[in-house]
Amino acid sequence: MGDKERTIFHIDVNSAFLSFEAVYRLQHGAKVDLREVPSAVAGSQATRHGIILAKSIPTKRYGVKTGEAVWEARQKCPDLILVPPNYALYMCCHSALLDLVRTYSDRVQVFSIDECFLDMTGMELTGGPLAVANELRERIKRELGFTVSIGISTNKLLAKMASELKKPDAVSTLYPHEIEEKLWPLPVEEMYMVGRATAPKLHRLGIYTIGDLARFDPDLLKHTFKSWGVLLWNYANGIEDSGISPSGRTVIKGIGNSTTIHFDVDDRVTAHHVLLSLVETVAMRLRHSGFCCSVIAVSIRRAEDLGYYSHQMTLQTPTDCTNAIYECCKRLFDQAWKGEPIRHLGVRVSGLSPADHVQLSMFEKDWESQRRIDRAIDSIRTRFGPRAVIRSNFLWSRLAPLEGGLSEDASFPVMTSIL
Repeated sequence: MGDKERTIFHIDVNSAFLSFEAVYRLQHGAKVDLREVPSAVAGSQATRHGIILAKSIPTKRYGVKTGEAVWEARQKCPDLILVPPNYALYMCCHSALLDLVRTYSDRVQVFSIDECFLDMTGMELTGGPLAVANELRERIKRELGFTVSIGISTNKLLAKMASELKKPDAVSTLYPHEIEEKLWPLPVEEMYMVGRATAPKLHRLGIYTIGDLARFDPDLLKHTFKSWGVLLWNYANGIEDSGISPSGRTVIKGIGNSTTIHFDVDDRVTAHHVLLSLVETVAMRLRHSGFCCSVIAVSIRRAEDLGYYSHQMTLQTPTDCTNAIYECCKRLFDQAWKGEPIRHLGVRVSGLSPADHVQLSMFEKDWESQRRIDRAIDSIRTRFGPRAVIRSNFLWSRLAPLEGGLSEDASFPVMTSIL
């Protein structure tokens, strides 16, 4: 199907992590909207997670940047409100967003936890794509509480670039005939796939805008950047023809989660509790992605010298069961730990296979009843929030019942694996 026959929407949640947290708090009685004051999603310096992960628009005005240390951000904005990351909440909001957009089309592909593509080709678009996109944008704001920017074009690349043209709470188009006017004047750094390392190399060739890149000799780009240069030239000219997977399932290698603990762990029981909090999130992400794992790994970082080591095992029967993965993690930890104080623990699962094609073994423990409980708990958490159901052994502990969730987020792949 040619580009002229396709209508692709790209939906991008504005300031996603902060917006999700703001809406959740407002629904639970908060008087202040985090999106309207200087605020950011970040780890606490006290818990050794001092990095800004997402920020409000008022925070941006102080020059605070994503990825900088909390202490630097506080120097720029002394009244900055910090909230911790909450992956389980983000996944609930992600599911709610997908449920809503699927009322418009069954051809939806997840881009990341806060973005997706929607194929509207052949749909009855009363009033045209702009009218439908604005209707969808308003419904998301009214029914879910957060805002999105929607890009419209004839392929995924241009739809993605269109959604970046105007934010927040906006709809923009970037059709092929609009590329020269809307896309080419932008700095080359804003072109998808042009990162911090690539931009200076392009500058040395005299390429400063996307238009410069589009008009540059593709053979010279190929000579300089190999196949990467051809890809960049194609993108600058709006050339991209990948389809949208209706299942939304993308091949991923693994799902991981880790945490730097805000105190040094020096006993086995506490370490097991930290592992359980990590496994809760990993297993939930595994089920949400529709996979089972056959390889489980536990990583340990020593407190004294920050030395790192890990241990892994392969299962006979793949699983997505929280308790099954936790039992393996405990065994791996006990085998690997040398008894020294621990600063950091991680859990990673790989060897993934579709959850609906698992061959059970009569020689291993049957976790099927526990898997049904896991799915029921996932459903409750999705509907009522991530802390609607927690394990009792976390009630009086110093640990979060669902830990981490932002690092190693392979369950939501970057665009390079989709386009």
